[in-house]
Amino acid sequence: MTSHKNTQTMKPATAAKKLGVYLEATPAAFREGVVSRDELDALQADPPQWLRELRRNGPHPRQVVAAKLGVSISGLARGGITEALTTEQIEALKQESPEWLLKERATQAEVRKETVRIKEKQAKEAEQAKEKAARAGQQARDERPRRPRS
Repeated sequence: MTSHKNTQTMKPATAAKKLGVYLEATPAAFREGVVSRDELDALQADPPQWLRELRRNGPHPRQVVAAKLGVSISGLARGGITEALTTEQIEALKQESPEWLLKERATQAEVRKETVRIKEKQAKEAEQAKEKAARAGQQARDERPRRPRS
């Protein structure tokens, strides 16, 4: 008996997110169909012209816009940016450096610093716990009653 390999498919929105492109800017054939895992892998390995153009010039989805501006998606919303932006629009925003963008970049930098601090603290605590467990194990072995030799 042979088993058939089921082809894993995804909605176009999921594929667009994985590709880092704005769904509404993709070709109609992409938006209206389903994308298999193999098709997604092929698009990533050898992007067609439309995909290269979208990645280069946009419009870009919010997560890409946020990353290019160095802010969070929430920061974009607080700054009034709710739509996809082109690379040109993103560059113009960087040049303008509005007050909200400077504030959100500072906030994002603080969040990153805090994340690093927490990870370092957790790593240190994990190392201390490991050392404590090793000492407790050694102490238990040292306190074990010895059998007399015959």
